[in-house]
Amino acid sequence: LWRVISNVHSRLLAHRAVSVRQAAAMSSLLISQPKYSWLKELGLSEDNHGVYNGTWGGSGEVPAPKRGEIVRQIGDALRKKIKVLGSLVSLEMGKIYVEGVGEVQEYVDVCDYAVGLSRMIGGPILPSERPGHALIEQWNPVGLVGIITAFNFPVAVYGWNNAIALICGNTCVKIFRIIESEVLEQNNLPGAICSMTCGGADIGTAMAKDERVDLLSFTGSTHVGKMVAMMVQERFGRQLLELGGNNAIIVFEDADLNLVVPSAVFASVGTAGQRCTTTRRLMLHESVHDTVVERVAKAYKQVRIGDPWDPSTLYGPLHTKQAVEQYLAAIEKAKQQGGTLICGGKVMDRAGNYVEPTIITGLPHDASIVQTETFVPILYVLKFKTEDEAFAWNNEVKQGLSSSIFTKDMGRVFRWLGPKGSDCGIVNVNIPTSGAEIGGAFGGEKHTGGGRESGSDSWKQYMRRSTCTINYSKDLPLAQGIKFE
Repeated sequence: LWRVISNVHSRLLAHRAVSVRQAAAMSSLLISQPKYSWLKELGLSEDNHGVYNGTWGGSGEVPAPKRGEIVRQIGDALRKKIKVLGSLVSLEMGKIYVEGVGEVQEYVDVCDYAVGLSRMIGGPILPSERPGHALIEQWNPVGLVGIITAFNFPVAVYGWNNAIALICGNTCVKIFRIIESEVLEQNNLPGAICSMTCGGADIGTAMAKDERVDLLSFTGSTHVGKMVAMMVQERFGRQLLELGGNNAIIVFEDADLNLVVPSAVFASVGTAGQRCTTTRRLMLHESVHDTVVERVAKAYKQVRIGDPWDPSTLYGPLHTKQAVEQYLAAIEKAKQQGGTLICGGKVMDRAGNYVEPTIITGLPHDASIVQTETFVPILYVLKFKTEDEAFAWNNEVKQGLSSSIFTKDMGRVFRWLGPKGSDCGIVNVNIPTSGAEIGGAFGGEKHTGGGRESGSDSWKQYMRRSTCTINYSKDLPLAQGIKFE
């Protein structure tokens, strides 16, 4: 890994030399402006290194509860800086300030969860068929965990992985300056426990191909995730994939529409449609279709769009110009395939990558644009007649991340949760598709990648399992009653 990081560092230094010359020609950098002076509270300066590996070294094993104590301190360090870190996330990604703070809070929550988990990890003692024998499961760290995060949740995704990986005894590649300086070094731990490097596809490729990276966690698009998976699998490495989602909310005739409308709006408009759990498809029973469309469209028009740092703003810009182009291309395709624009559909005339949140009706459930996940705020509304039809439409897309139904029928609820219901990793009832809690395992099936992060037994992905048989007798009986004498 040191060779990988050193090579990356050399490339980054070359890029940095160019960027420094460019910066000198600028009138001022953001951090030099009074409005952004809070960046200095995070230890940032005009010129920041792109690689951190600490001092390689350290000796002795650290028990899991002691590792939990380090993670507890990480959580406390994040709490102290939660507002400025939230501002940094908002500045970098474009999500509204409260969502930026909420993302850091999610890392804090995972740290709290991991502290308790550090005293609970263990394997079962299994009954042995041989007298005088003990059969147990032993769990050990996998080693080095590489973490490739996504632009939309740079803090939370890393936090899910890092907190759990650390209490399992692993080291990680990628980190915050605040953790390095305030926690690891204060505990006389080498910074290499949590290393960081910044860059693009070249660094991701190096991590995917390097056999010293025992587990590679990747969060991003299905297209890139497939390439990462193939590179890791080629060396028989371990991978954890959190990829795309073409998520649906299904509204039945008995649904409480006072829950449906705010849920649909939050799940489709929140983070400007740039969550992997964003609702892309809203399936409405024919008896409530027109009413729900009218109410959701009315709510869309009341969404406050503006500066992400304005406390009253609910909807900010897209992350890049490329996303704006994808938004326009998707709307054009939807129109060509028979869709009707109910609201939105235009790029906003203001500085930044702002587009109108958009609702499109009238498309068939199997239209190619409906079947395609587009990472922008476009909601496709579909009309269905029967439960079987709605469940089938939910499952027909390639991804299987998040899903939700709105109903009061308890029989339907358990059919939805059962083997003939949703095939997603997240299966909700009467709540949105987004906004998952950290206590449950987060992830999805099919083209979503099959990985699980955060709660439940997700910790097992960061460890290797050994089945151990211990003979504490003076005899040597064989399993299955075999005699070899």
